[in-house]
Amino acid sequence: MRILGISAFYHDSAAALIEDGRIVAAAQEERFTRVKHDARFPAHAIAYCLEEAGCTLGEVDHVAFYEKPLIKFERLLETYLASVPSGFRSFQMAIPVWIKEKLFQKSNLRKALRGLPGGAAWNGDLLFTEHHQSHAASAFYASPYESAAVLTMDGVGEWCTTSIGHGEGNRLALKRELHFPHSLGLLYSAFTYYTGFRVNSGEYKVMGLAPYGEPRFVDTILDRLIDLREDGSFWLDQRYFNYTTGLTMTGDAFANLFGGPPRKPEAPLTQREMDLAASVQKVTEIVVGRLAAAAARETGERRLCLAGGVALNCVANGKLLREGPFDDIWIQPAAGDAGGALGAALAVWHQFLGQPRMPLGDRRDGMQGAYLGPAFEQAEIEERLAAGGAVFETRSEAEVTEAAADALAEGKAVGWMQGRMEFGPRALGGRSILGDPRSPSMQKTLNLKVKYRESFRPFAPSVLREDVADWFDLDTDSPYMLLVAGIAPGRCRGMTEEEDALFGIDKLNVPRSEIPAVTHVDHSARVQTVHRDTNPRYWNLIDAFKRKTGCPVLVNTSFNVRGEPIVCTPEDAFRCFMGTGIELLVIGNCILHKDKQDPALLKSYEDAFELD
Repeated sequence: MRILGISAFYHDSAAALIEDGRIVAAAQEERFTRVKHDARFPAHAIAYCLEEAGCTLGEVDHVAFYEKPLIKFERLLETYLASVPSGFRSFQMAIPVWIKEKLFQKSNLRKALRGLPGGAAWNGDLLFTEHHQSHAASAFYASPYESAAVLTMDGVGEWCTTSIGHGEGNRLALKRELHFPHSLGLLYSAFTYYTGFRVNSGEYKVMGLAPYGEPRFVDTILDRLIDLREDGSFWLDQRYFNYTTGLTMTGDAFANLFGGPPRKPEAPLTQREMDLAASVQKVTEIVVGRLAAAAARETGERRLCLAGGVALNCVANGKLLREGPFDDIWIQPAAGDAGGALGAALAVWHQFLGQPRMPLGDRRDGMQGAYLGPAFEQAEIEERLAAGGAVFETRSEAEVTEAAADALAEGKAVGWMQGRMEFGPRALGGRSILGDPRSPSMQKTLNLKVKYRESFRPFAPSVLREDVADWFDLDTDSPYMLLVAGIAPGRCRGMTEEEDALFGIDKLNVPRSEIPAVTHVDHSARVQTVHRDTNPRYWNLIDAFKRKTGCPVLVNTSFNVRGEPIVCTPEDAFRCFMGTGIELLVIGNCILHKDKQDPALLKSYEDAFELD
């Protein structure tokens, strides 16, 4: 039996397909259309999933949508009615869209599905799960646990913003919810907006900026913005916010509270923004900790599954793992709305149809390392590169690995495209840009000359699972780059008084460990453990680098520039290679050197995409 899951029409549209409970394919629409956070009907992602499964839509038994639009419309109307007349302008903009399109999502979905290959033979079975049910299902049913507590946190679904649930076998129940407008995700997004970054895109920038600041506004947030209870429930004072009825996240009262108007996008960062980031990050960690403690008490479980956009806050995740109350946690790698497509399909299989969970066998979880997107055969790679005018040489897998490891050891930036594309926001060695973590200049070089992004943003380390405890304060699996841990004390370097006195981002240039390119200013790193069984080619590359340098760690950042979706095809990778400072590109068994390419194909990629 095949079930197709869809998420769409807000941000990060995606599709996922399961077959008899096994995840066959999943991908975000943006990777195909090259439009960041593409919210449109995921026609390309669906087509890919069907192709990967070797079927047409007519051979799909159920299609599941990740939320219930009519309940969402109910929330919209009730919110506006409760705030008349202050929200009239926002109401005036939103209602025509709903009346014209969103109220008819069911019929629009049917029409779009019928237009796909094989759509005429589709049985028309279309089901709707609730938003947080989809998040919870994506977390629990894909996890390695037979039973676990489940915690979902995001901006808002229909009404729910936070849920505590319990999963056991094929049963999953949401036991407690918090409702809009009281939302940890929207609190964080308010600070994202106020510090000058884009909502639903720049939250991870706030997280990356936080270690440069001091959390001096924590008491202000807890005293004025959020009424936080011991059980993790909370209430947000809407006098300071504008997201319920206005066109911005924060209002005048928020600006007065924190000393001025929001920072303009791309304006210089000041100590205020750094301190605000540190403060909202600290508050988030406190709230997540209390919610997790409540989930442990209410379920009696020692394991926790996480999903929803807030679950991508890997700093909070790392603190939760270190400080308890759970022995182990598992985070859905596509924790945001894209993962709702997968959760909807899994919810239908297990909850609607009552099917049991499949034994994992020798797999770590149901996600297969999150490598669920398209892959390209060697012959196709060569054909596509040649058609694009690329100059390349084809070697054996072992030779390719050694050549890439040599280039990395020489301090070169390497584009690495191998196997299936990752599902979720992280590049995990399938579509990655790699570098030498020992280089004091690599972090700045990658940010400014390759990624064309803000200099303060940190990079993540990929480390062989066998060596993680030798280099980081972590000795557990972290395959999805969703846990932050400290650098192992023996690998750290202390700061002098002069260095410690430097202003915020000036501290960026001070090496803090043996692997400065992946060491944040607070001696932390967002760790990805690389496992030989889930990604042997990437494991072999890091192992080769270790043999040459003694270091089992690589810098790993997503293969894209700022504002661009992660590359999907060989053509995408070649264009990015030719428009950035990447010096070597490896796709399958093809090696491309920048200095051997046709100079006419070189172009500036810096302004090719809208800033994120």
